[in-house]
Amino acid sequence: MSRLVVVIAPGSRGDVQPCVALGRGLTADGDRVRVLAAPAFRALVEEHGLEFAPLSADPGEILGSAAGQAWTAGGPLTFVVRLREVLRPVLDRLLADVHSGASGADLVLAPTLGFLGAHLDVPDVELHYQPSVPTRAFPHPLLPWAGRLGPWGRRLSFGAVDTLAWQLLRSTVDQWRVERLGRRPAGVRGPRRASPVLCGFSDAVVPRPPDWPPRVHVTGYWFLDAPAGWRPDPRLRDFLAAGPPPVYVGFGSMRPAEAERTFTAVRTALRRAGLRGLLGTDTPVDPADDLLPVRDVPHAWLFPRTAAAVHHGGAGTTAAALRAGVPALVCPVFSDQPYWGDRVSRLSAGPRPLPLRDLTADTLTARLEELTGNPLFRRGAQYVGARLRAEDGVARACSVLREI
Repeated sequence: MSRLVVVIAPGSRGDVQPCVALGRGLTADGDRVRVLAAPAFRALVEEHGLEFAPLSADPGEILGSAAGQAWTAGGPLTFVVRLREVLRPVLDRLLADVHSGASGADLVLAPTLGFLGAHLDVPDVELHYQPSVPTRAFPHPLLPWAGRLGPWGRRLSFGAVDTLAWQLLRSTVDQWRVERLGRRPAGVRGPRRASPVLCGFSDAVVPRPPDWPPRVHVTGYWFLDAPAGWRPDPRLRDFLAAGPPPVYVGFGSMRPAEAERTFTAVRTALRRAGLRGLLGTDTPVDPADDLLPVRDVPHAWLFPRTAAAVHHGGAGTTAAALRAGVPALVCPVFSDQPYWGDRVSRLSAGPRPLPLRDLTADTLTARLEELTGNPLFRRGAQYVGARLRAEDGVARACSVLREI
């Protein structure tokens, strides 16, 4: 019997695209799938045959606001501490959108933000894009310093992040529960229940800790490959054919506060290192024989054609570079990006991370020479890439969901 599966996907393209891949797998199994995302992603959702419902929270507007700029300027813990301040202008509308968009659902898949799926009176599954289930093996990605506190300190760091995030959002979410859902407030402890968890990352990148319970499923990444009819812009095709593979440099939906300064430094560093470059940016950049700006090129198509990648460390971009088997330099901005940069380095798939705030022509030149000159990084990336290409995370996730 066909189910209506509602996937809640607040956030940037890196959050939405895996949900679309998962939704495609579910529709192939006979389910109807509705994705709740920002209006900018309607075309992405609908072109893959999925239903779409809008969420008012536009990640581009949030990151571009004064609160958003302050949000991205701090360390990983700032991501949680400033969460209420950033979401306050849109949270009421976001919750109303979730309520209407999830109407008629038989199953809800949602991230841990505000425990959105757990408030609705239908079965729910948590979607984790980074390790967020308590373990003694390592600390929460947003509290890396807790690794020094021993096994139980590491485990408690996960509860600390969840508790802090819930307390910051609790008053608004509890009001929504009472007024819109006709339910009691979730209270101090929140609406937590032992729901199944789908981890949309690979055991090859984050080995599964032995103390995770059976309800946690590490499925592998949910990759969305380029559409069958997709073709590159002639300028990009000609640029790739005109010389050795270039280095891709892009920072996803993160907009550097000083974009012009940043890309001037990138251009200088690439030329000092004797490398051709592709700049993934919406910021106007003049093309040259050794430099080409690109927009909206599927990473699954592009990265295998590059010598290396320099990126912000979003979970999706990190996965795409590793899957392509190309070494990467991560320049994290905030949230879990430092964590993924550390994982790339520990997998010997790239050098230690270079925070974007520390990027200058001098620092980037040194890292580019290390990135492209050390064969260890290419071997490490190719080893991980071979393992990722052998996985089918969507199929494994759908197999779990069929049993719910």
